[in-house]
Amino acid sequence: MKRWIWEQEFYPHFTYDLTRLECLIQEVSLEQGYLIALTQTMDSGNIAQRQLEALMSEAINTSAIEGEILNRDSVKASIARKLGLSQIDSSKRDILTDYLIEILIDANTNYDQSLTLERLFGWHNALFPRGYSGLSKINVATFRGEDPMEVIGGAAGKEKTYYVAPPRSILEYEMDRYLQWFNITPPSLIKACIAHIWFVIIHPFDDGNGRIGRAITDLVLSKIEKSTVSRLYSMSSAINNDRNGYYKALEKTTGYVHKEAKHLDITDWCEWFLTTLYTALIDTKKKLSYIVQKTVFWDKYREYNLNPRQTKVLNKILDMGTENFQGTLSKKKYMAISDAASTTVSRDIAELVEMGCIRHIEGTSGRNIRYEIIL
Repeated sequence: MKRWIWEQEFYPHFTYDLTRLECLIQEVSLEQGYLIALTQTMDSGNIAQRQLEALMSEAINTSAIEGEILNRDSVKASIARKLGLSQIDSSKRDILTDYLIEILIDANTNYDQSLTLERLFGWHNALFPRGYSGLSKINVATFRGEDPMEVIGGAAGKEKTYYVAPPRSILEYEMDRYLQWFNITPPSLIKACIAHIWFVIIHPFDDGNGRIGRAITDLVLSKIEKSTVSRLYSMSSAINNDRNGYYKALEKTTGYVHKEAKHLDITDWCEWFLTTLYTALIDTKKKLSYIVQKTVFWDKYREYNLNPRQTKVLNKILDMGTENFQGTLSKKKYMAISDAASTTVSRDIAELVEMGCIRHIEGTSGRNIRYEIIL
């Protein structure tokens, strides 16, 4: 029985139901355009900061999906070194993290370059420079060995084979078809969907296929958005938040799960992928909206002589987004954020009200009095 998707007669001629995907494609494209437009209202410093945060999130989450936990300080130090930022704490740098950051920046910046085996082997070598995955010796910067590549799960004695990849003997042929298709196909959201799933189907390496597959996805999305260094959002972060959905969508697409005739239909995968991408874009739009709000606010009050406590409290609210600051601002919260005494806080709040930075919320009084920022 031809169980796996690559065994089907017309593979790799994938099919998908565009009527199911059309609305999602339009929504994602709209949000991509919105982010590009939003960045035009932001200064270069804020854009660079958001790129750094997105790149950090991408590195941490693409590793976390595979069960590898990176040190946040090491990731930040690696990004700072790569971008030439000042005040780098070299003691926190990690060479393996450095290499991962180089892969991500390459994928998000050099998307006009052809995708070749040499480039993929370079990425793979950067992921496993010591030739080991954990304690296991693996083939690095070349295809996996002759042993069958199987994805197996389940309790001992009740193991289940979720997927078996194409044999080593046909990997050169499979990757040649993949790379030819990739390099001649114009960038699109459907291409991003197919590029990811097709690479995972081939599974050319002993390890690192998921991370490299997601980097290839970055290549496509970055070319659509014409990014530099990093896009403003992290796809891997959204995937990691729905890791179970990710693996279910892969299993449903790559294996013989349903007794249906359409074994090459990848609509379910595309739907999950585009929905997850949309989630990442919406989340980032909110964060960027907070940055714009914060910029507008401080442009309005930059001439006011606010003290450090007042600035700290207002920035705390603006960074979170006013709608996310639960319960609005109270004297008790102000004291907790500023670490100031009650009389000092009362004076600070009164000054902020007088300057027009915050206002008393109608219907609140006494110990329950609340304030909100005036944007």
